[in-house]
Amino acid sequence: MIPIGRGQREFIIGDRQTGKTAVATDTILKKKGQGVICVYVAIGQRASSVAQVVTTFHEEGAMEYTIVVAEMADSPATLQYLAPYTGAALAEYFMYRERHTLIIYDDLSKQAQAYRQMSLLLRRPPGREAYLGDVFYLHSRLLERAAKLNSLLGEGSMTALPIVETQSGDVSAYIPTNVISITDGQIFLSADLFNIGIRPAINVGISVSRVGSAAQIKAMKQVAGKSKLELAQFAE
Repeated sequence: MIPIGRGQREFIIGDRQTGKTAVATDTILKKKGQGVICVYVAIGQRASSVAQVVTTFHEEGAMEYTIVVAEMADSPATLQYLAPYTGAALAEYFMYRERHTLIIYDDLSKQAQAYRQMSLLLRRPPGREAYLGDVFYLHSRLLERAAKLNSLLGEGSMTALPIVETQSGDVSAYIPTNVISITDGQIFLSADLFNIGIRPAINVGISVSRVGSAAQIKAMKQVAGKSKLELAQFAE
């Protein structure tokens, strides 16, 4: 219902404990046997949470095609800031060697907070929500590296699934609105749906994929469009 094409940037957004990481890790597990190199970047997460994800990858055999880049919550802010760029460099390495890659940033709000911490310590002038004015560039230069190469460059691809945590469903906050404007669509996870037992708690009414439909065949578009409408009406 929410198609994603190779080289696309699809934003996963939702409150804390709504299943954002589960959606992303399930995507990696589904890539088994498809020849896709996956990179999972954990930024500012608890060590126990990262260990649980890695254990799941081991149990499902996903570590054979997955690279994990992790900077925990107790890591220095500088390393949390650099972690996404490290993951992007790894994914790009395989992309330029004619491979298809999938990279997940979990999550970019933690990177923005680390960057804010560094900037305030350097006494740089703060802006909205104490973030610097160039925080948009921080994420745009990262997410714009996702691409689908042409035949001259080997036809490799790098698909990005950035995750951002919201507070009380506020998608109009500074970091969420920045990332929404950079990406090609978003998957919105609702705390209300999660609390009543609907998993994954995706609000299909406001979740969109701006370019993903170009990767679907006509029959799939018709079925997915009808199913999405019925599911949205059911939720209402």
